[in-house]
Amino acid sequence: MSSRATARVATGPRTAPSRSVPVRTTPRATPRPARPQLSVVVTPPARPRRRPRTALRHRRAPFVLLVVVLLAGTTLGLLVLNTAIAVDSLEATRMRADNAQRAQEVQRLQQRIVDSNTPAAIASAASAAGLVPAGAAAYLVLDADGTPVLRGEPAPAEPPPPPADAPADGPVGGD
Repeated sequence: MSSRATARVATGPRTAPSRSVPVRTTPRATPRPARPQLSVVVTPPARPRRRPRTALRHRRAPFVLLVVVLLAGTTLGLLVLNTAIAVDSLEATRMRADNAQRAQEVQRLQQRIVDSNTPAAIASAASAAGLVPAGAAAYLVLDADGTPVLRGEPAPAEPPPPPADAPADGPVGGD
């Protein structure tokens, strides 16, 4: 008897007890192919290789250098840009202050012009310059035939009184 058959007999039937299963006591007619023997092989742990790491580091070095250079360049670019903007802002502030000052000066000059165009201001400026008020005016009018006709009686202006602080004998600064 084979060891398999005895093992089956020793363990008993696999089905329900109400049913009887015939037990094979003779070996099979065709032998089964032999199963391969499997076993676990323990291998020592693999040593870490340093060459691929250094190769990887050498491959990453240009990229890391590029990133660092880009960051530094961007930072310096922003610094220069911010400095230029600040300088332009200070210049614009100075120009605004100059424009405000010039606008005030223009307003003052315009006010002086308006004040000096009043009749009283013109009369005082004329008398200060030595001018006298004119007398009665006369007009020339053309007749229908084209001959001029004088209307009104012209009168000469009166000479101004001499200034109180000027010398009476003549102009100042002789030759």
